[in-house]
Amino acid sequence: MIQTANAQQAPIPKGFKSIFDGQSTAGWHSYGRKTAGSGWKVEDGVLHFDPSAAQNGQGGDLVTDLEYENFHLKLEWKVAANANSGIIFFVNEDLTKFKNTYETGLEMQVLDNDGHPDGKIEKHRSGDLYDLVKSTSEPVKPVGEWNSVDVVCKFGKLTMLVNGVKVVETTLWDANFKNLVAGSKFATWPGFAAFKKGKIALQDHGDNVWFRNIMIKEWNTMKITTGCEAGM
Repeated sequence: MIQTANAQQAPIPKGFKSIFDGQSTAGWHSYGRKTAGSGWKVEDGVLHFDPSAAQNGQGGDLVTDLEYENFHLKLEWKVAANANSGIIFFVNEDLTKFKNTYETGLEMQVLDNDGHPDGKIEKHRSGDLYDLVKSTSEPVKPVGEWNSVDVVCKFGKLTMLVNGVKVVETTLWDANFKNLVAGSKFATWPGFAAFKKGKIALQDHGDNVWFRNIMIKEWNTMKITTGCEAGM
C-alpha cells in the first residue's frame, strides 16, 4: 500500500489503495501517450491541471495505466472560477477506434455551476452523470473549496456521492440505461458506455482543476451474480 506523502493526504481506509502517490504522476498517463503531459503538475500532494502549462499539446485527459471493473473510487476535487472538468470511467484506450476518453467512458461532471455555461444545462451540472442522469441534490461547495466524491460501480449498480450525499443511483447496461443513452447526445456513438471494464480519467477541459486523495477499492470480478448487490 502506498503511504500518505504529506499532511494534505487523507488516511487510506481499509480495503482501499492509493492510485496517486502525491509526489508524481506514476501510474497515470495522458490519453494516447506513454507519459503525463506537462500540463498535469504535482504540487504538495495535489494533482493540478494547469492550462498555461498545457500549450502545444502538453495536456490531454489523464488516465490510469490500469483498468478497473468493479470498484469504489474516492477522491477530492476543486475548480477555479468558471472551470469545467470531469471524472470519466470505463474508458477504453483503443486509439484505432476512439480518439477521446469521453467516446467510451461515463462521466461524473466537475464544474463551477454558477460560472460555467454548462451549469445552465440539465444533466450537465456538477455531480450529474453527464447528459444521462441529473443529481438528486447539489451538495457541491463553492469555487475554491474541496469536494469529496465517491464513484461506486459494483456488479452493474452505479452509485455516486458528493460530499457524502448520494446524488446518483442507477443500474448500468439494462433496458432503462439503454434508453437513457438513446435519449442523450451519445445516442449514435457506438463505443459509448459499451465497456464494463476500463480506465479512469481526469479531464482536461482547458481549465484549472485540482485533485487529491485519489484511492480505489476493487471487488472480486470473478464473482457470479444475477443482479446488483446491496451496499457499497
